[in-house]
Amino acid sequence: MKTSFLFISLFLSLFGAGNRLYSQEQVKIHSHNDYNQTVPFWNAYANGASSIEADIFLKDNNLYVSHDEKGITSSRTLEDLYLKPLESALKMNFKKENKLTLLIDIKTDAEPTLNKLVSVLSKYESIITNKDIKIIVSGNRPDAETYVKYPNFIYFDFQELGKSISKENWSKVAMVSADFKKYSVWNGLGRLTHDDYNRISSVIAKAKETNKPFRFWGAPDSKSAWKAFLELGVDIINTDSPYNCVQYIQTLPKRLVTVTNSSKVYKPTYKTDKKEEPVKNVILLIGDGNGLSQISSAVLANNGVLSVTQLKSIGFIKTQSADDFTTDSAAAGTALATGQKTNNRAIGTDSLRKPIANIMEVLQKRKYSTGVITTDEITGATPAAFYAHTEERSNTEEIAKDLLKSKLNLFIGGGASTFKNISLSSKFKLLNSVKELETVISDTVGVFIADGRVPSVMEGRGELLADATKYSLDFFNKKKKPFFLMIEGAQIDSFGHVNNAGGIVSETIDFDTAITQALIFADNNKGTLVIITADHETSGFAIPQGNVKKHKIEGDFITNDHTATMVPIFSYGPHSQDFQGVYENNEVFNKILSLLK
Repeated sequence: MKTSFLFISLFLSLFGAGNRLYSQEQVKIHSHNDYNQTVPFWNAYANGASSIEADIFLKDNNLYVSHDEKGITSSRTLEDLYLKPLESALKMNFKKENKLTLLIDIKTDAEPTLNKLVSVLSKYESIITNKDIKIIVSGNRPDAETYVKYPNFIYFDFQELGKSISKENWSKVAMVSADFKKYSVWNGLGRLTHDDYNRISSVIAKAKETNKPFRFWGAPDSKSAWKAFLELGVDIINTDSPYNCVQYIQTLPKRLVTVTNSSKVYKPTYKTDKKEEPVKNVILLIGDGNGLSQISSAVLANNGVLSVTQLKSIGFIKTQSADDFTTDSAAAGTALATGQKTNNRAIGTDSLRKPIANIMEVLQKRKYSTGVITTDEITGATPAAFYAHTEERSNTEEIAKDLLKSKLNLFIGGGASTFKNISLSSKFKLLNSVKELETVISDTVGVFIADGRVPSVMEGRGELLADATKYSLDFFNKKKKPFFLMIEGAQIDSFGHVNNAGGIVSETIDFDTAITQALIFADNNKGTLVIITADHETSGFAIPQGNVKKHKIEGDFITNDHTATMVPIFSYGPHSQDFQGVYENNEVFNKILSLLK
């Protein structure tokens, strides 16, 4: 069997996989059938190989590399395909920091083939004398009690687990292998049965007693299998897709997370839900990048339930922008805020780059109080769509000036440093914390929660978003006027862009704590409609595995960017049923205004 090993050092800070704890441990990825790669040796080596295996046949006193004897060709010798390229790599110091294993699988008679191998290798002094290169013989091998007679640069793959050999010959054994199919028929899809799991665990435990690296051959080859073998403690994992397997294992620490924050679930009273009663106040919560999988991950990590999952009115919105199949936050935020589809990067302007009124401006003329809250900088695309007008979202200075010109009664967000040359205090009473909203008497207030970027939940932000929501709602309630409040959980999107599952789940759970405050307020203040949605989905997030009891989630991704998938919309309170169904994102604006008469 032609294979190559890809070696990965997982320097994981107390990374938990299943019941096994990984810390500074080494895992090898076994690239199966290397001869089928487009470029043998170099393809595997360039993808991070630290060990390469070649199937060899002795024919006409030459060592050929092939899957079987009929596939032998004169150009595919061990020297041409592997030894000469390896020698060149050593001369050029390619990957000189990596240890390398050359695994030779003998397919013809053991002793004559091995003797020829020793003879050929002896010509490559730079290989056989290099302390970072280990040559292991697999396949047809001589009697184990003769291992010691071979040169010190030759080691062996031991495949007779449970058989004893002398200590002297055992020192020549570099790894232990076993046939997976002897213990299980699992194909790598779904999960191992309990019986198979016990059998596999038993053979691995037995192999571990040898203190040699262990692998299965003939093993299933899938992400589920790779993760199962990693959790079970297999030292070398077989795959026909070395690059994909390497990427999967390398990114697993960032994708397999145990969530530590939580959302205390609130079950609404439903007293006014779906009732044909007047709507007075609207609370619109936007989870930036918050698709169905993001919500699902938070649900599963939060004991299988969130406050948002208590709601009965659910729909889906389509997010395409005016000029692109996949929207950005600017165009999506503008669609929600103005009722018009626009071009990507546009804030509060239409597809012809002309300013259009947002829902805040419409309602301000009707004597509504208005406010925006975000865990982004206040000039970020989504909050800006509710007060600013510019054709380019990166026009931060222009957006900042629009905040000063706006008629908002409240803003909360990061990015104080952007306003060092803008006298916001001439318009807003700037508070030091959201808690000061409890006692403030000014009609227009602002709170900067960070000088620049707002810290994430994982960086210790705590329940700032929930507190900001609660105190802001109390602030508006004391005015005895109807209000419209937009609340953005911005960093679900941020962590989607960097494919960080832990950040996605923790921020989505945190977003639910703000939803809880909105639902509590709605139950205590008749005529309040709560709407929860997203501007778009980010990263093509998926959750292939996890553990509800252990609050563990494995995430996976298809992109670092936004996707065009529909996003859910939840609603609670009077006329919440009006937001059910499937429709375009700009229709949310019209649905809201139709209820505020």
